[in-house]
Amino acid sequence: MTVPAFVRPSAPGVLAHFARLSEVSPVPLIVYHIPYRTGQPLEAAALRALGALPGVAGMKYAGGGIDQDAVALLGDLPAGFEVLAGDDAYLSPLLALGAAGGILASAHLATERFVELAQAWRSGDVARARPLGHALARMSAAAFAEPNPAVVKGVLHAQGRIPSPGVRLPLLPASEAAVAATLERLGELPAGPPQQAADAGKSP
Repeated sequence: MTVPAFVRPSAPGVLAHFARLSEVSPVPLIVYHIPYRTGQPLEAAALRALGALPGVAGMKYAGGGIDQDAVALLGDLPAGFEVLAGDDAYLSPLLALGAAGGILASAHLATERFVELAQAWRSGDVARARPLGHALARMSAAAFAEPNPAVVKGVLHAQGRIPSPGVRLPLLPASEAAVAATLERLGELPAGPPQQAADAGKSP
């Protein structure tokens, strides 16, 4: 759930909003922190207060980059609260800082490789995580060259995985150039572990 758009409440108002939602929700909440969509940036202290609310299990963090608030939040998380990367291109550095995972549109294009990246950081395999993270970031950047999810759907259609690349207005289908660029970046991903690489070579 996001901060209500257009209203631009204060940080205490945001906290009161989610406190109320957590009281009435039958399931744990994942707060979506996406200030470039809601128009309401929140500092680390406010994000930490949200994470301390009973009934709030985690946060999709999409701050548009790695800033001091991201570092401060991940350096002092409330008990039982997890941060999930929300900006696809910044997954790897957020995992390195302690994020638990991600909620990512471009993961539809290379799901196993994103899982591999999370596992590499979790196990401390920096030599594996760093180049894979950079390659996935380049692929994600290509997939977001046009409004999401147009390019993702275009690539999935080009791969024969969905029947149509169509999107609803006001979005338009992705250009051939954007789809081709993303497919090229997918082809540049470093080889996976031996079994994964063998599976990737099999016909669908």
